[in-house]
Order: sequence, then C-alpha cells, then structure tokens
Amino acid sequence: MLDLSEAHRCLPLSQLDGGPDFAEFRLAWNDHGLGMTVIVRGKQDPLICQTLSPQTSDGVTIWLDTRSTQNVHRATRYCHQFCLLPTGSGKKKEQPSITSISLVRRGDEGTTSARPDDSPIRLWSEIRDDGYTLEAWWPAAALAGFDPEAHRQLGFYAVVRDAELGEQYLTVGREFPFEHDPSLWQTLDLVD
Repeated sequence: MLDLSEAHRCLPLSQLDGGPDFAEFRLAWNDHGLGMTVIVRGKQDPLICQTLSPQTSDGVTIWLDTRSTQNVHRATRYCHQFCLLPTGSGKKKEQPSITSISLVRRGDEGTTSARPDDSPIRLWSEIRDDGYTLEAWWPAAALAGFDPEAHRQLGFYAVVRDAELGEQYLTVGREFPFEHDPSLWQTLDLVD
C-alpha cells in the first residue's frame, strides 16, 4: 500500500541497551496524513491476534502526540494510542485490525482525550512464514491536532509485542511510564 523505502526507516534506540531487534519501523507523512510500515522477521510460531484483547496480542501499539509536548508528563488531548494487529479481523480472521485506545485518566474526562472524526484509517498486512508486514495510513482528519504547517514535530512511541519473540520497544522499556508520558516518546521532525 505505502511502499516505504529504507530511507523512511526509524532507527530503534532500544538496540543501545541490547534489546530485541526483530521489528523495523518506516514512517512517512504528507499534508493529508501519516503512514507507517512495520516489518517483523524471525517468527516460527503462528500469530496470536485477538481483536478483543489487542494490547496482549501479537501486534504493534503506537502512541502519537500531534503537538509533541516534550515537557508534559501526562497525555494531552493531542495524544493518541492505537493497537494494530496483522490478523484477527474479518470473516475468516485474516484481515488486519486497528483499535483506538483512550489515554484519558480517571478524573480527566473532557481534558485529555482527542476525539478525531470518523475518517477511515487504512490498513494492509502481508503474512509470511517468518513474520509479517503491517501498514497503516492515518488521514489528517483522524488525528486531532495534526497540522504539519504549524507543528513540524510529532511525538512518537511504539512497542511490538510477540508471544514468541518478546517485546521490542522503540526506546525505553516498561521500567518507564511511556504509556501515558509523552515526554518519553521520540520526536519526529516532519521534513519535506
């Protein structure tokens, strides 16, 4: 769908700590939205993808902050979390799925949850013997606050989960509260 090249690769800083290295991220953007490709290699076991429990299934969870608030330790209304699964949806459970997860904390309702409109997020996956490729396209309207003309940076974090291979973090691991703290996410510069 996206056909992102090696030039779009996002280098995982988790390698500095000797963490797992079985997934590769590629990112691109334009004024109309944001695209991502995840390539997972090294699998031997079948995928375990259950749309009713996406946060514990084989797949990818990403966090996006369309305003890149690096000095704020709580998710703002411009922060988004998505769980992407390469399979588990459709009649035969062979289609990819995406689940949007609210970052609202108890007592913060109405202040930290983005409400994007109903623009469709496009997904595509290819399952291989040794892994999979998963691609997603978020239209600008699906990301509250996405305005590359005014805000040339995005906060970005990702975790790839796999029952066989473990978890691969983009940067810091579970010893840090990255799930709700955008100051721990990487900053993506939107360059032309």
